[in-house]
Amino acid sequence: MPEAQSLKPGRCAEMIRNSRSVVALTGAGISTAAGIPDFRGPQGLYVTRRYDPEKTFDIGWFRREPQHFYEFSRDFVATVKDIQPTFTHRLLAELEKSGRLSGVITQNIDMLHQLAGNQTVIELHGSYRSATCSSCGTRYRELTYAWWDQAMATSVPPPIARCAACSGVLKPDIVFFGEMVKGYDEAERMVGQCDLLLVLGSSLNVTPASLLPYGTETVTVVVNRGEVMLPPAPNRFFVDGDLDVWFRDVADHLGMA
Repeated sequence: MPEAQSLKPGRCAEMIRNSRSVVALTGAGISTAAGIPDFRGPQGLYVTRRYDPEKTFDIGWFRREPQHFYEFSRDFVATVKDIQPTFTHRLLAELEKSGRLSGVITQNIDMLHQLAGNQTVIELHGSYRSATCSSCGTRYRELTYAWWDQAMATSVPPPIARCAACSGVLKPDIVFFGEMVKGYDEAERMVGQCDLLLVLGSSLNVTPASLLPYGTETVTVVVNRGEVMLPPAPNRFFVDGDLDVWFRDVADHLGMA
């Protein structure tokens, strides 16, 4: 097996500059600098056990006892509603605006890519941007965290957002365990057509998102703190470090700082 190849910011900037189609695959690590804790890190949901992961994100539990998910949502929305995108989020938006970035594929549910200005975003695990009534099927679109905050605050305890039409439980369009991810075919197509794939802030532990880098032989740059579940290959470069610090250097070389 070949050894993992490291990469300098200037070389990455050159790769971006010379690419006709860059695609970014992002995970929780891109948002931790903004103040959003990840799920699998030292203070993550699955380590601290502040919420029971099975009851919080399992679709069966949601249908039976949605309060478990909404206890998490109350705290998540309170944390995220005033958070701003990181430098790396904003740089990706600028790269798309300049025509260098074809789009973002994200595992995150925090909507920070859209807030930063990205237009083409595939949310594999969905987000709080829309919701569906579990009872009558009424669709709610273009939702904000302020809307969710108000919807949960005005409901009788426990804080469950309910449908204005029938008072049924609203399910945000987040992918629960037991549901299919969203937009995977389009994500595969996007990765297959790019000539530079940036894997940012993801350990590639969660399928099927983790399979996307295996579906291409294009140049792949992985920037993440800690181990990544992707073997070395001649066309893969790995950076173990802070995303914002590293991409500030990349932006300097691109003249986009």
